[in-house]
Amino acid sequence: MALVDRPREVPPGPSRSATIALLRKLAGDRLELMTSSASVYGDAVRLAIGPKTLYFFNHPDHAKHVLADNSDNYHKGIGYIQAKRALGDGLLTSEGDLWRKQRRTIQPVFHPKRIAAQTGIVAEEAAKLVARLRAHVDGEPFDVLAELTSLTLGVLGRALLDTDLGAFDSIGHSFEAVQDQAMFEMETMGLLPTWLPLPKQRRFRRARRDLQHVVDRLVAERLGNPRRESRDVLTRLLDSTRQEPNPRVGAQRRRDELVTLLLAGHETTASTLGWTLFLLDRHPDVRERLRAEAVEVLQDRLPVHQDLHRLTYTTMVIEEVMRLYPPVWILPRQALADDDVGGYHVPAGTDVLVCPYTLHRHPAFWPAPSRFDPERFARHRKDHRPRYAYLPFGAGPRFCVGNTLGMLEAVFVTAMIARELRLRTKPGYQAVAEPMLSLRVRGGLPMTAHPS
Repeated sequence: MALVDRPREVPPGPSRSATIALLRKLAGDRLELMTSSASVYGDAVRLAIGPKTLYFFNHPDHAKHVLADNSDNYHKGIGYIQAKRALGDGLLTSEGDLWRKQRRTIQPVFHPKRIAAQTGIVAEEAAKLVARLRAHVDGEPFDVLAELTSLTLGVLGRALLDTDLGAFDSIGHSFEAVQDQAMFEMETMGLLPTWLPLPKQRRFRRARRDLQHVVDRLVAERLGNPRRESRDVLTRLLDSTRQEPNPRVGAQRRRDELVTLLLAGHETTASTLGWTLFLLDRHPDVRERLRAEAVEVLQDRLPVHQDLHRLTYTTMVIEEVMRLYPPVWILPRQALADDDVGGYHVPAGTDVLVCPYTLHRHPAFWPAPSRFDPERFARHRKDHRPRYAYLPFGAGPRFCVGNTLGMLEAVFVTAMIARELRLRTKPGYQAVAEPMLSLRVRGGLPMTAHPS
């Protein structure tokens, strides 16, 4: 008698029509879609959206398998594929040999010893930020996110590119347009032609041209004033792309990599700092404990690298902020070959989602998951959690290359602000999370400044 193969199990989930109805009900709220799906269907969910069927996995073991153990079988997936039309082939969206070449080029710039040597730059830029914030004391509300963006661009320019990005005052608006277009590509799954004269697409094309002018100017200035003693990103990129047989390919690769670095290198940290200031205002007891630590450790001086290990509570606060509002809220992948994840069959070509936003709120690993509680990251508590229950910087080979600089910057900036100022949102204001390429505060963050 012939043996009959048993059907291979697929994750549960709503019907296609039910998913569409849910999306309409939520008016495109992607965070609530993921949260509701995990709540109703569990740790593995099948979501049929338009022409796509997505497999959403929400358990640390699933994340470990997809992002680390079998990462060779998973390339960047839905969203990032379409975002290439906006971002090109930079480190965020490239694959295979090109990605490995890009990673080898940029990795040494982020070596912990080199980042430690940039502490003075971070401290100086943070001091400039505090001075700008102090000018608003007892004044009208202002957008803190705009100031944080200036800070992170200042750090990125000096620490990674050995240049001052302050001359490019419109760069933040250009990145906003690029992010909007990248998310538009994700939502439409790249089905709309780029030549359509939609306002959003026209704005994106202008922004893309502006950013290309910025990186071309950075390259031209460096070529005119080479700094062989400097091994920053720009120098390493110039050396790497000189090896391209086709100069046009080399120039385009430089543009794509620099645009990606400028976007990813400032947006995630600015978003984390925005959420930190918002949550500290909502939790004055946490803020007072953090301020006391900053005063004790830093006194009235600028921080030095050794202070990072002494600002333990401040670090716990940043870690808890990134739990609730992870800088990268979703990690899309696409299976290259058939696989099994958590007992479910994943056919080749399937779009797979790992969502740090929901994983960080999984009730099995995070008691009272919606509560802001930095004590979760006390050593005696975090040592007992699965490693892959917390993924603020991703995991596996594509773990965020800038995580060390991002943490250094977030901890020192938070401590320096809290030491001198209290920032308050106006009564009744509620920040809304906007899931773009990073998880930012929608529409800016209006706050008032007061002496600490």
